Amino acid sequence: MTDLVTARLILRPWTESDVKAVVQGVREPSWAADFPAEGDTVIVGVLVDNPAWLSPFGHRLIIERATDEVVGSLGLFWPPSDGRVEIGYGVVPSRQGRGYASEATAALAAFALRWDDVHAVHANVEPSNPASARVLEKAGFSRYASTGELISYQRTS
Repeated sequence: MTDLVTARLILRPWTESDVKAVVQGVREPSWAADFPAEGDTVIVGVLVDNPAWLSPFGHRLIIERATDEVVGSLGLFWPPSDGRVEIGYGVVPSRQGRGYASEATAALAAFALRWDDVHAVHANVEPSNPASARVLEKAGFSRYASTGELISYQRTS
């Protein structure tokens, strides 16, 4: 499986051994001190239930190139539905505020939009989480809908 490389990050697909380490609580030397965060643990549970998501289209670890440390994860909830695929992301607290989430999200969205069966990448954000909305806006997403509970963003080809 191919890594995606950005100016400061490597986006590497999760492997079975990565998932196993999180499930067993084994700390890998390449992990930032605060990885996995709660969201990463939730994703591992989803990966255990959906092993097919261990693919180029599924979830990836966010690796900081300067240190080679895993600092978060993001992923596509594959397969697309009506040409749309959802994206999710998270960066550990020690690396937040550096633009890593936006950089990784922009790269993975661009990757998804290269596929013929994807014409939009979307995400939902709670109004109480303006930082996540900024991540999406910096990654080229536009707001397209909102309810009292969620604001919806998308990036199209």
